[in-house]
Amino acid sequence: MLKILRDHLDTLLHPSVRDDALASARHRAFIALRLLGGLIALAVIPLYLAVRGAPSLIEVLFVGWLITPISIAYFLSRTGKYEVAHSLSSISLAAMVTAVAAFTGGVSSFAAIGLIAVPMEAALSESRRVVSFALALALGCTLILVGIENMDALPITHVPPGSAKAFFGLGAVAAIIYAAIFAYCAEAFARTSRHLLKQEEQRYRMLARNISDVISRHQPNGDVNFVSPAADGLLGAPGSLLLGHGLFDRVHVADRPGYLTALSDAARGGESRSIEFRVRRDNPRTGTGEFVWVEMRCCPLDMDARNPANASEVVAVMRDVTERKAQEQALDIARQEAERASASKSQFLATMSHELRTPLNAIIGFSEMMSREEEMKLDSARRKEYASLINESGNHLLSVVNGILDVSKMESGTFEIAPELFAPRAALVSCCNLMALKAREKGVDLVTRLPQDLPSMTGDPLAFKQILLNLLSNAIKFTERGGSVTVSSTVEGRNMIVRVADTGVGIGESDLAQLGRPFFQAGGTYQGRHEGTGLGLSIVMSLVALHGGEMKVQSKLDHGTTISVSLPLTFTAPVQPNNIRTLTPASRADAGEVKVKKIA
Repeated sequence: MLKILRDHLDTLLHPSVRDDALASARHRAFIALRLLGGLIALAVIPLYLAVRGAPSLIEVLFVGWLITPISIAYFLSRTGKYEVAHSLSSISLAAMVTAVAAFTGGVSSFAAIGLIAVPMEAALSESRRVVSFALALALGCTLILVGIENMDALPITHVPPGSAKAFFGLGAVAAIIYAAIFAYCAEAFARTSRHLLKQEEQRYRMLARNISDVISRHQPNGDVNFVSPAADGLLGAPGSLLLGHGLFDRVHVADRPGYLTALSDAARGGESRSIEFRVRRDNPRTGTGEFVWVEMRCCPLDMDARNPANASEVVAVMRDVTERKAQEQALDIARQEAERASASKSQFLATMSHELRTPLNAIIGFSEMMSREEEMKLDSARRKEYASLINESGNHLLSVVNGILDVSKMESGTFEIAPELFAPRAALVSCCNLMALKAREKGVDLVTRLPQDLPSMTGDPLAFKQILLNLLSNAIKFTERGGSVTVSSTVEGRNMIVRVADTGVGIGESDLAQLGRPFFQAGGTYQGRHEGTGLGLSIVMSLVALHGGEMKVQSKLDHGTTISVSLPLTFTAPVQPNNIRTLTPASRADAGEVKVKKIA
């Protein structure tokens, strides 16, 4: 039965309070009490009239007042304005008590004591404004009764002289009943509040135990007062170890200032703050720790609305964002790689437009002149000269194409190496002899310092020669007339060390880090244009990496460059189909590291 009545009362609640359990309880009690009292009174009126007969003026006013609570309950049901409804109820009660007291003796009437009920009833609203209004209303009505009594303006009393005590007794009983109802309602509201508070606390505790994010409470200085059980999964440590300075001690040293600043700003500024930082996670199995990225959102708790800087605590929510940071880093690396690829493409087109057009123009031009031999009246010496130029341009074009193909194979991991036992000294002497003519034509001294007792080594002899030829070609190219290029070789431990030193223009400090990039030519802003594709050092670096070696560069602008290549004396190619070794950028960095050093 009570459930049915409760369901019917719920249909009378305003939609604005149906989602608030405590507000719904208050509205429901307000409507129920006034409907119940009004309906009971209306049901008694016919019986009273049958016994009493024609009512007096005061009785008519009383009957009219009995309908007022029903109207106020309807007003609350339609508008949801709880404070206004309580104010209207205070006005109705004060008016009724004042009217009854005026017709029954004024301030000395048994009904005057009922004015106390006006602020008591308003107290159930839990609104200072409503209570203050009801108190002022009750005092005002009391003053009105005193005033009209002092002016002898009271209406004629309708209380028989012998019934005064009976009416006072009736008033006392009514006051006791009203006080009991008031006490019951106040206790019911308090019980409801405690029940709802307990439910909310249990709900939040359940969320704190089961949510994957870590919830914590901090002092403005960073000390932890509470941390949820999820910390064990995120940080690998129980919450008891994180209290006080426990969590701060786990934050990465570089991120501690930002961590404390976020908590302090949230406490003083009264607004939410968000920060990402690294924190140490323990691994109970291995006993080691690692740093993981977490995102922390913090906001003030128990903030004083008049002074936001007086927040007593800060509540924070932390979640693991290590995977997201890794994805961001991967995207950043991919973006940088894409930018480098775009720059390499542009640089490739700019370089090839010169390196390919120059020999092709020579080939086309001189071959066209030779095809018009009779018209041009070429003699045999001139034809021989043109044929030599065509051959030289063709060989240059072939070397450019071969360089591009070699770099492409190395980048894709399809470059073939064939290790075998060979004599490195003979290969070094052969390469120096091949480059001697080029050095002599440019006026550069080519010096060799090769010990007679260099041991044999295992590797790809063609790749070894290509390494040395590229290094010698670059050294001679960037050495001015009158300079020198020195080739030397030694054995250090299990490695063969080959050094090519020149007294050329050198390499600027800003270009050292970019050496080895395909199509990159150092000195674009501080030395004249030199023929070449910028593939020499990139090929050298890749071939050295394929042999598990290392390349070092020492250089200073206008003082020359020394490139040292360290190769193992014994190299065994990995077991792969067709002896192909995959060369990825990572393996190149690991196996063929380029170390650059500025000469003091």
